[in-house]
Amino acid sequence: MTTAKTSVLVLDCAEPEDLAHFYAKLLDASVHRGTDPDFVEVIGTDGNRIAIRRDHGYAPPSWPRPDDSQQAHLHILVAEEDMDEAEREAVSLGARPIEARDNSGPRDVRTYADPAGHSFTLAAREGRTSR
Repeated sequence: MTTAKTSVLVLDCAEPEDLAHFYAKLLDASVHRGTDPDFVEVIGTDGNRIAIRRDHGYAPPSWPRPDDSQQAHLHILVAEEDMDEAEREAVSLGARPIEARDNSGPRDVRTYADPAGHSFTLAAREGRTSR
């Protein structure tokens, strides 16, 4: 017999409520709080979810410095024609670009740090996404 299972990516940080709101706005999702004040979920309209957990000794990842590994990152798919708008939105919400590239010509992957220092990318995909 197989037990039903699901998974969720959990990001550690010092302030889970703040980081949950960052991702909820970026992903057009909602914040869900349970009984544990140190654990908050972000749930998208399509059912995708990430969780944010308070780590009282949290130190942000230092990637892309060579002396520290990346560990994990979110890869957020965006319609190719919406990349510039998605980048402006991410930065206005508090994301920090961490990978500089030559801005001439199309860029299909852009890397940022969220307000707690986790890396994520906006990656172009062909065709418009549904809103």
